[in-house]
Amino acid sequence: MTLAAELEAIAIAVAREGGDLARRRRGEGVAIAATKSALADIVTEADREVEALIRERIAVARPDDGFLGEEGGSHVGTSGITWVVDPIDGTVNYAFGIPAYATSVAAVAGTPEPGRWDVLAGVVYSPAHGELFHAAAGHGAWLDGRRLAVNPAPGEAGALLATGFGYDAATHATDLALVGRIMPLARDIRRIGAAALDIAYVAAGRVDGFFERGLKPWDHAAADLLVTEAGGQVAWVDDDARPLSLAAGPDLFGALEQATTDRG
Repeated sequence: MTLAAELEAIAIAVAREGGDLARRRRGEGVAIAATKSALADIVTEADREVEALIRERIAVARPDDGFLGEEGGSHVGTSGITWVVDPIDGTVNYAFGIPAYATSVAAVAGTPEPGRWDVLAGVVYSPAHGELFHAAAGHGAWLDGRRLAVNPAPGEAGALLATGFGYDAATHATDLALVGRIMPLARDIRRIGAAALDIAYVAAGRVDGFFERGLKPWDHAAADLLVTEAGGQVAWVDDDARPLSLAAGPDLFGALEQATTDRG
């Protein structure tokens, strides 16, 4: 078994266990623990509990690895491998009972920063739908035994694109302006509310492409590998305080990148 496949197996196990815990806690009722970057950006008690569980399981399986979690659980390891974890991506959806949230787990090699790491394994688990997207570097991207592939070039109707907006109201005008620049490429826009799912859906061909400013490493680490293993391309354009994340099939990617980075 390759290292990537070994890490993938661990990621599958911990993402499924953590995501199932999140689903159970959702059924019991959601307790808001705090806000983060803005009043609308919340964290639930379940976010913290799920991250703690995943971190504990990884520490047992691979005690020398590092950890980078959304809820503050982080340490530098000695093995060169770091686990990048979002326990509940789409927390606002989760809190409101919208079944579009996911547990995202990635294992990366090298410096744990987008654009500088190599993602070796990635899992995005949607517990409300029972769907587990997974990939190991060099082994393809998969869902329920089906190998995933990004969509070919969109037709004349345009591309179905997914995006999201930041929680800080001061950024909304900029985000809407970005959507305006994208619309000539688009058949329509989807705003699901969980970036890991958005990007996983690019890999699965459910949407043609994805763009969003202001994501954090744990939002996209696992899903980015799904896209590249499904034949697509991803980019992390870190040109200001709100980096731009892109994902699409190769026939669309160039046009999407040009439209999103053109500030003219």
